[in-house]
Amino acid sequence: MAKEKTKKSILKRWWFWIIAVVLFIGIVGNLGDEEAADGENDQVEDNTEGNEVDQEESAEETDEPEETVVEEEPEEESNVEDDVPSEYTSALNSAENYSDMMQMSKAGIFDQLTAEMGDQFPEDAAQYAIDNIEADWNENALKTAENYSETMHMSKAAIYDQLISEQGEQFTEEEAQYAIDNIEADWNENALKSARNYQETMDMSHEAIRDQLTSDYGDQFTQEQADYAVENLD
Repeated sequence: MAKEKTKKSILKRWWFWIIAVVLFIGIVGNLGDEEAADGENDQVEDNTEGNEVDQEESAEETDEPEETVVEEEPEEESNVEDDVPSEYTSALNSAENYSDMMQMSKAGIFDQLTAEMGDQFPEDAAQYAIDNIEADWNENALKTAENYSETMHMSKAAIYDQLISEQGEQFTEEEAQYAIDNIEADWNENALKSARNYQETMDMSHEAIRDQLTSDYGDQFTQEQADYAVENLD
């Protein structure tokens, strides 16, 4: 009987220590998980604070150049305007009027600005005007060509020669070609109106009119356009 009591007592002690060890392991594991969770939370908070600081610094760096540009531009424009002599400004205004109202070429405007019988500006003022004028020279050439067609009934070739002539409009060949390529005109009707003018004012014969219309020193119409004109004379 004494031996059986001793065995039971020993068994109770083993179960006690096993339970104690299990509890100890559980407590230690929970403490480790809590410390790991606290570490992750601290790292997230540190990263969040770092990102906020970086965003604030980036915003400050982005704003600085914009303020500098806004402040400097008006001062530069004001200084440029103050440095331009009044005579230069007058030459530029005159050049713009010649372009807008008379559709003149760049070279034609320069000559008009400096001519003794023109505006008599010094060449440096005229050159300033030419360098700073805003004009569409192709469109000026086209409008001039349309005027020659509508008022003087000139041929395509004659208008081209007049546009590039040194004694004429002084447009460049490229500007004159743009005008010829884009003008809307009835060249047969222009030839007929020119033929009627020769007939009424100079009493020319039909054959003389035909020669005048096609001559390289005359109206420079094509042979077909001249034939159309003569055939439709009264």
